[in-house]
Amino acid sequence: MCVQGSHMFTQGSRQGSETFEAFLCVPQDVKMPKKQLYRARAHSNPLNDQFFDVPLSPKHVNWAEIYPEAYAAAAAAGQPPPLVRFADVGCGFGGLTVKLAETFPEKLVVGMELRDKVTEYVKARVIALRLQSPGSYHNAGVVRTNAMKCLPNYFAKGQLEKLFFLFADPHFKAANHRRRIIQTTLLAEYAFIMAPGGILYTITDVEELGIWMKEKLDVHPLFEAVPEEEVERDPAAALLLQGTEEGQKVARNGGKTWRAVYRRIQDT
Repeated sequence: MCVQGSHMFTQGSRQGSETFEAFLCVPQDVKMPKKQLYRARAHSNPLNDQFFDVPLSPKHVNWAEIYPEAYAAAAAAGQPPPLVRFADVGCGFGGLTVKLAETFPEKLVVGMELRDKVTEYVKARVIALRLQSPGSYHNAGVVRTNAMKCLPNYFAKGQLEKLFFLFADPHFKAANHRRRIIQTTLLAEYAFIMAPGGILYTITDVEELGIWMKEKLDVHPLFEAVPEEEVERDPAAALLLQGTEEGQKVARNGGKTWRAVYRRIQDT
C-alpha cells in the first residue's frame, strides 16, 4: 500500500522555502547527472506495497517545492498558484517530461515514477537543466509515486489537460495483466482527473499491448479516439517517439510502434 503523510507536502512549508533557497545557491557549473550512478531494475511491480510519503489529497501537495520559480513568479505577479496540467506517468529518465517542458513552457509538467533511484536522477537532471539554462525548465518536475494507486492524491477533478503513458511495462503473462497501467477501472480514475477535452496518449512497441490499450479505450464511455489528422497536427503527439529514450531506441532499431490517442469527453 501507499503510506500517506502530509508533513512534506503542505503548501508554503518551511521545507519548501529551504529547498528553494538551496536551489538558488547551487553552483552554476553543475553538470548533468550520469545514468550509471542511478541504476535500477527496468520495471517494478505496481501491485506491491511501497513505503513512501503520499499526499493526503491534492491540496496537500507542496508543488511550490517542485516548481519554485513558477510559484515565485506567480506570487510576484499577484496571481494564484499555477496548476500542473501535464502528467507523464512512468516517466523513466525524464526524456518526455523535459521535452514537454521545452515545447509547452507555459504549462507545468510533472513526471511520475515508481523507482526511487530513477526519480532521483530526473530530479538531478531538472535542476541541472535549470542551472544551465536560467529561466527555462522551471515548469518541469518529478515525483515518486505509484500512479496505479495514487493519482487522485495529486490531482483534483478535471485538472489535467494531457496524460501520457509511454512504453509501459507489457506484463506479458496473463496472470500479470492486472498490473497493466491501462485498465477499465483505472480509465475511470484517469477520466476523473482529466479536463473535458483533455488528451490521453499511449504508445508501445509491443503489438499485443497496443491492441489491449486501444480495446480498453475504445469501449470506455468517457473517451473517444482522436482523428488521425488531428493527432498529426498535435505537437505533443510528435514527441511520443523521439521525445523518449525508449522511443529513440525503437527508432534506431527500426522497430514498429502502436499509438493510441484519445480525448476525454464531457460527462453525460
